[in-house]
Amino acid sequence: MSDNAQASQAFQSALSVIETVEPRIAGAIRSELTDQRESLKLIASENYASPAVLLTMGNWLSDKYAEGTVGHRFYAGCQNVDTVESVAAEHARELFGAEYAYVQPHSGIDANLVAFWSILAHRVEKPALAELGAKTVNDLSESDWETLRRSFGDQRLLGMSLDAGGHLTHGFRPNISGKMFHQRSYGTDPTSQLLDYDALAAQAKEFKPLIIVAGYSAYPRRVNFAKMREIADSVGATLMVDMAHFAGLVAGKVFTGDEDPVPHAHVVTTTTHKSLRGPRGGMVLATQEYADSVDRGCPLVLGGPLSNMMAAKAVALAEARTDNFRSYAQQVADNAQALAEGFLKRGASLVTGGTDNHLVLVDVGGFGLTGRQAESALLDSGVVTNRNSVPNDPQGAWYTSGVRLGTPALTSRGFGPEEFDRVAELIVDVLKGTEPTSTSAGAPSKAKYAIANGLAERTHAAASELLDKHPLYPGLEL
Repeated sequence: MSDNAQASQAFQSALSVIETVEPRIAGAIRSELTDQRESLKLIASENYASPAVLLTMGNWLSDKYAEGTVGHRFYAGCQNVDTVESVAAEHARELFGAEYAYVQPHSGIDANLVAFWSILAHRVEKPALAELGAKTVNDLSESDWETLRRSFGDQRLLGMSLDAGGHLTHGFRPNISGKMFHQRSYGTDPTSQLLDYDALAAQAKEFKPLIIVAGYSAYPRRVNFAKMREIADSVGATLMVDMAHFAGLVAGKVFTGDEDPVPHAHVVTTTTHKSLRGPRGGMVLATQEYADSVDRGCPLVLGGPLSNMMAAKAVALAEARTDNFRSYAQQVADNAQALAEGFLKRGASLVTGGTDNHLVLVDVGGFGLTGRQAESALLDSGVVTNRNSVPNDPQGAWYTSGVRLGTPALTSRGFGPEEFDRVAELIVDVLKGTEPTSTSAGAPSKAKYAIANGLAERTHAAASELLDKHPLYPGLEL
């Protein structure tokens, strides 16, 4: 992080204004910075945005309605929003080498919904309109419209299962994506826990999906997207890649060639925070073939774009185009290797046996714990993680058997391999020193636990020593 003295003045002034209206909110904002400074943040989906990105979010752009697209808005006076959206999209195209970029989605889920409905519009609606001799759905008779509407729900989606590392928006039944499509999931090899491309190809041939979704939120390995495209092409499917977790590694050129999804996928979605280190938001990249359909994200799925967030995306994407960001992205991957090796040499079990991206998934069942118990014990000890399913998880999706750890945030603070080895040591000590306890009725509990006397305090103190060497936003005082 750069010198934050100037940013300190800006944040102090902003908080003093907020305090005059609602001091509790100003207090919560200050406390959040304190909490983040004092914790080992290892949640794989979190990071620290730069002061420039944070400051860009709070401005007059948030007051403007701007439904539509650049140069084609449903509200007057959007010339400045047009500039913001154009700059953000330009940075996205140049950064990722994409033919088209859509920067309006408010989140990763919104980006995926835009992608799904854009693919349906391109693959289902557009051919139907051409066959019926209509320009838009408004030109259809009621009966033709009903036929077309029902056909949307007949389409098939093949996505990675949740316990194998996929995301709930990849067709998980409680999510809207699982209700939009006839859905099936692909998993990983039962022994290696790695993607089996031959098995996936056979499943796709049998199921014949309209869309194959690649990408993950808890799979600690790289994906061969050239093979994924071959599989999609073999069954006439659209390949959609959700790179929300590893977008920073793509932007930073850690993932190239067959491991870069953009040259191989028809449509790519991402968040702009996580490893990309921007504001919370989403984005869709696409080939020119799908551009017109994606460009209808508003009003197809989205409401008015958040212009202030698009501005912050533009700033973050500009930062990601620098050599400094490339060095950062490589360090994220190197630190994940060090973290994984630190666990393995201390006897911890890792899903897939290691990592070659930004995250590590520890199977805490070997410590006699559920993921929820491990997550809570670590939080008590100053280590912020999140529980996560492992393949064929015996504890289910709520309690889980795993804890997911990521290196992007602490890498932003300047942590290197030696510090991450020490982090692995602290975590293993806590897991070894934590035991499940019973419910009030005497039954074994999946949530209750007991930590060895003094262990949480000692771990917190050791974590503080590491954190003090790498202060968060140095020079920024509130």
